[in-house]
Amino acid sequence: MRDICAAAGAPQGSFTNHFRSKEAFAEEVLDQYFDYLKGLVKQALNDETRTPRQRLKRYLDIITGKLECDRWRIGCLIGDLSLETSSQSKRLRARLDAIFQEWRTQFASCIAAAQSAGEVDSKFDATELAEFLLASWEGAILRMKVEQGPAALERFKTIVFETVFKTPGTLNTRTRRVSGRSRKRGAKRAPGRAAVNLKADWR
Repeated sequence: MRDICAAAGAPQGSFTNHFRSKEAFAEEVLDQYFDYLKGLVKQALNDETRTPRQRLKRYLDIITGKLECDRWRIGCLIGDLSLETSSQSKRLRARLDAIFQEWRTQFASCIAAAQSAGEVDSKFDATELAEFLLASWEGAILRMKVEQGPAALERFKTIVFETVFKTPGTLNTRTRRVSGRSRKRGAKRAPGRAAVNLKADWR
């Protein structure tokens, strides 16, 4: 707290009079951060020039760009506090849960729009998909911090949009590669089968 007061140029007494506890201060920081994050969510998910599925991709790309600016060393404050304080502070745990629910609602709305447009399979509930997206993305960010590189983020984006958020009726890249190899193998085997048939006819 002394370092924070020194950086802000504020007397420590003023700080302790304003924030009754460290929890209160952490909650204020968390709220400020979430307000900033909601601005990024709005920028991506409310972009009417893109389809709903494209908006989801755009959000992940925006966050990737922000993380790159920090050289992959600083992750998401919401995810970090979830790991560090949720088991120690009931107050912060409750606030984090409320944030995740509000965050989830914004993504669920976009996913539902993508399902209505036929861009995403409707097999799963939009809210459940939003939970999966956010939880998995936070995990990828944690992995990114360990590696200090974008590989985990790019891997997640590639896989999630070729599986869970794949446009119905399309083949993913892996399927196309496997199908291509199968066709090639089939073409190579064809003469052999023809030769066997010729021998059978000859007999």
